[in-house]
Amino acid sequence: MMDAYLYTYAAHESEQALCALELSELLGSFPVTLKSSPAPSSRGLLFSERAVNPDRSPFLTARLDVWFAASTVEELALQAASLSLPEEMTFKVVYLKESDACSYEEQRTRERSIGACIQGQARMKSPDVTFGLAATGGKWLLGELHLPPRQWLEHTSKPHNYSTGLSSRTARALVNIAAPRLEGTTFLDPCCGMGNVLIEALSMGLRAEGGDLNPLAVQGARVNLRHYGYGEDCVRIQDMNDRSGRYDAAVLDLPYNVCSVLPEEEKIQMLRSLRRLTGRVVIVATEPLETLLADAGWTVLRHVQTRKGTFTRDIWLCQSM
Repeated sequence: MMDAYLYTYAAHESEQALCALELSELLGSFPVTLKSSPAPSSRGLLFSERAVNPDRSPFLTARLDVWFAASTVEELALQAASLSLPEEMTFKVVYLKESDACSYEEQRTRERSIGACIQGQARMKSPDVTFGLAATGGKWLLGELHLPPRQWLEHTSKPHNYSTGLSSRTARALVNIAAPRLEGTTFLDPCCGMGNVLIEALSMGLRAEGGDLNPLAVQGARVNLRHYGYGEDCVRIQDMNDRSGRYDAAVLDLPYNVCSVLPEEEKIQMLRSLRRLTGRVVIVATEPLETLLADAGWTVLRHVQTRKGTFTRDIWLCQSM
């Protein structure tokens, strides 16, 4: 058995840069097909030594725990013969579409040839175990396949939201960029609005807190939190400049719209207060911030943009100097 994981991912062209940043932080590997892909959407394979639940990411579509590798399907079938499942356990074999291209019939033939070697009861619908078969880089791979249930998609229909609020997909990616390691991590969203980022952080098991100056936003966030079964005590009406404590990671989505145009001195004060609260942050804005970030003592590790129609967001991953 091998100690390696093969992930499949997919991203629309408007989110490819965000996908690349998220997966590089989450998996420690960069999806190279996204570097200069001109396609409206990109799909691909990505190896990593890290075992990450694929449901964490809005871009990951599966994780293959690689158990066997061989140069040919025939060699892989011999290795598959060593798999012996309990008599009552059912299985099926799935060829990963992101693998080296082959026809539909070829895919089914290879699935059947591997499945015939596994000692167990085959079942195509709702099996106990799903095995994944992939061909990449001149190798054939076989292992257990994990498909994300995507329960977080329920977060797309919140009781309260802003028209310009972060989507659940974007919010989830931002949390993963800011806090790629979950265990024991404390997380802050100091301008939480309706709680989009906060809900994604809580759904992943992070110890998350939020706040906002706007009482109506906090009220909406509390309704949203209750709607998804989370306690509302983690969010309160508060100026982030008055907040105390220290957090492992944060996401700061700077206020924007015609009613929330912040003077530069307020922005830099917020950025300086943020350094007191955390050493690692993802900052979101709709205008350039490089000079203010440097003045506030932040080092930019990565910068990407994401688009929704004509609306563009700048996203910076930063650490304190």
